[in-house]
Formats: sequence, C-alpha cells, structure tokens
Amino acid sequence: MTYRLTLPSGFIYDYTNLFGEGKVTAEDLASLSDRLDQAHAAITQMRATGEVRGHLSKDGTPELVLFTQLPYVEDGNLNNPASIQRLKDFGQSLRYSTDAVVSFGIGGSYLGNKVLFDVHAGEFWNSKSTAERNGYPELYFSGNNIDPQRTTDLIDCLKRKAIQKVASGETYKVTLIVISKSGSTLDTMSSFMVVCDALQLANITVQVVTVTDPAEGANRTLLKKLADDQGWPSFSVPDGVGGRFSVFCDVGLVTAACIGFDIDAFLAGARDMDQACLTGEPRSNPALFNAALKYLAAEKYNRDIEIFMPYGDYLKSVAEWYVQLLAESLGKRADREGNTVYYGRTPVVAVGTTDMHAQTQQHQDGKKNKVVQFVQLADWSTNPLVPNVFPAVAKLAEIADLTMSQALDAALDSNAEALAADNRFNAAFILPRLSAYHLGELLYLLALSVAYEGELANVDAFDQPGVEAYKKILGPRLKALKA
Repeated sequence: MTYRLTLPSGFIYDYTNLFGEGKVTAEDLASLSDRLDQAHAAITQMRATGEVRGHLSKDGTPELVLFTQLPYVEDGNLNNPASIQRLKDFGQSLRYSTDAVVSFGIGGSYLGNKVLFDVHAGEFWNSKSTAERNGYPELYFSGNNIDPQRTTDLIDCLKRKAIQKVASGETYKVTLIVISKSGSTLDTMSSFMVVCDALQLANITVQVVTVTDPAEGANRTLLKKLADDQGWPSFSVPDGVGGRFSVFCDVGLVTAACIGFDIDAFLAGARDMDQACLTGEPRSNPALFNAALKYLAAEKYNRDIEIFMPYGDYLKSVAEWYVQLLAESLGKRADREGNTVYYGRTPVVAVGTTDMHAQTQQHQDGKKNKVVQFVQLADWSTNPLVPNVFPAVAKLAEIADLTMSQALDAALDSNAEALAADNRFNAAFILPRLSAYHLGELLYLLALSVAYEGELANVDAFDQPGVEAYKKILGPRLKALKA
C-alpha cells in the first residue's frame, strides 16, 4: 500500500516505507493523540503570540519565537513590504557595478545562504560572464570556518581578478557582507578583518554591508556600532529568529538579493506550507505528521539517526542546513522540567547515488537505528539523454537511451525498496521541480517539524545551551594566547 500526503502545489510527502505494518503503526499514532493535540495547540499559540512555554534566551530572560511570521510580508511584521523592497534595491544596486560579493557568516548565517546560492546559481556561477549572470556579481563564502589556507586562497583569487580588470583600465569592486547578530563571532569577524585588510592594501575598492542586531543606542551590538561609525549600510538579524531559522529573513535573503533569486516566490512557498500545516489533523498536516513519525520511530523503534539524502548535487547544502536545524533544535540534555533526558536524533548528510556508493552499506546492513529521508525532484529543468556512444559495448548500451533523471529515479527507488525489504525505515519528500517556491515549501516544512517535535519530546527546540560550554573555555584561551 502506498501512503502519500499531496499538497495542492504538487509537493508530496511519501511515507509508505515509514508507516504501516512493521513500521510506525496507526496504533502508535493513536497512542500519541493527546500529545499531538497538545503539540498543535502549542504551535498555534506560538504562531499567534510568539510565546513558547519555558523558552528563555541565553541570558535567561523570556524570548519570543517569531520565525513563523517570516513568510508573511505585511506592514508591522519582521518581513514587510519596505524591508523586502530594500533587499531587492540592494541587489539591483550591485548589478553591472560590483564584480564580486563575499558573504561572511557561520551557522545559520552561512548554511541557509549557501542553500539559496546552490539552488539558484549552482557550482559554476562564478565562471559565467557578467551577461550570463544578468549583471549580478560573482559570489564567494568565507567566515564559516577559521581556515588560514582557504582564506589566503580567496584573497589571492580576488587579487588576480582585480589585476586583470585594472589592466584593461577598469575598477574592480568587491562588496563584503558581514553577518553576525552580536558582531563578535570569532570565525566570521576574524575572516572578515583578514580579507578586508588584504583587499584594501591591494588598492581594491571595497564596500562593506552588515547584517546584525538592529538595536540602537546603548543596546547597539559591536557590529552595529562599527557600521554606524563607518557609514556602512545595515540589514537586520531580528530578535525572535534563531540562526537556524533565519534563511527566511534578511540573514538569508541578502544573499538571495545578490544573485537575483526570487525572494517573493521563496516566501510564498513557505507561506503556503504554513497554511497547509494549520490543521490539527496529523495526516493532513505534513510538518506535524513528519514530526510524529520521526519521533515515534526514534522513541519506540530506536531509529534515532536520520540520514537526510537528497538526490541532486545542488541539494546537498539543504542536507547540511538540516543538520544544524535538527542538531541544535532537538539535541537537548534536559526537558522543560529540568529532568535529564539526553534527547535528540542524530542527522547525517548523504547525497543521491554518490552515497549509495559510500554509505548505503551501513544503511542496509548496519544497525537498524536509522530513518533515511530522501528528497526527490519530479521534473528537472534540464535532462540529457544518455547517448549510445559505444553500441558494441553491451554493458554501456544497456544504459543508453535513458534520460539521466530516469536513471537517478531508478536508483532512488531501488535504494528505498531494498531498505524497506529489510524493515529499514525511509520516506521521501518529492518536489515538483527545483524552484524558489518549492524550496521555500521544503525548508519551512522542516523548520516547523522540529518545532512540533520539540513539543512531543517536551524539550525547548529554540535554545542551544550546549554551545555555551566550549565558548566559556575558548574566550579565556584566546586571551591567554594574546598575553
């Protein structure tokens, strides 16, 4: 029997191999009915007021959770017509005037941006001509690791491009976008300062744009004060939106603006997914149902590792974004009452046929402690036919005259069937095509799912106290190094 939840947009959640006899059962779901009702009520309350039971900021003060507001572009909201227009105007200002943009950020300030870049621009964006990019600049990422070699290589790359352009009598211009809520993020700010200084010493024209906490006065962040003092334009990292949810606000959309990504369609996809998840009936609410199945698979059947496996190279960054989302949201030592629970499902990145040749041995024959979550595209914008180049070679002739997507889908289906035959749980999100709209649907579904799962597990899905442990050690250690 096939089980699918299909939305009007054509987005499909296929949970055939995750639900039913020998998997998560209808009886399992029924046993969770009261908690599902409570979880839905809690998320409904969060949507209406931003309030989440027991949630505190890292400073220990009550904090609203507002990411569900972001798809709705309305006056008075975090995303409003003026803020979206400002992003679009910024993107337009770069066209045919800026040669390269370097985006500095880590965590949610990098991962979401990389998703939007990969889906819209792809690996070879910077190799295209300005005309082929429709006037938009090349785009590079930095600050997502403290890496001396890659940072030096990036500087050398930009210097070479500047020399080539200056030799033809033109000016080479670079825009540096620094994304940090506090302005003191070690990875981001150290990389930014190294690159900015090197480019200026090389007499390259540099513009700096910041994305930081918009607070004014005595509450200004280090980066906001620096931006004000230097006259740098600033976009906002809004309160109430954690980094792992920030792809839907200025933090992610500033990169979208730099490459001509369709911001309106992206937010429309997220908005329509939110509307699809308003019902309290689990099997009609994809985010609630996904959370329930994954929660039950982990808690009752010990499937507490999630292999997130898109079948598409440009969707690998979605899996990497999801790793942060799941790990930070649900990896919690204590529940809301302070009881030690060590809750959390471990996320793992895998990609299509690449990892069928690398990880599938473990998925198929290793411990039965995993759910494999596939992401599939129903239609591809381009789909070459495999030509019969070597008709005399029987093995190669066998795969000729198939489209690449036919071969890819056959591989996915075979993987799913083999896993299911050995009672290894798996499911699939099927996007009609790779577009800004359907990407918005997928990312929002995943974000809302972890909110629901936090309620089912009775943990705060919006804090991240575990990261403070290493920070308390790192700060004094850096000071000691300087001394």
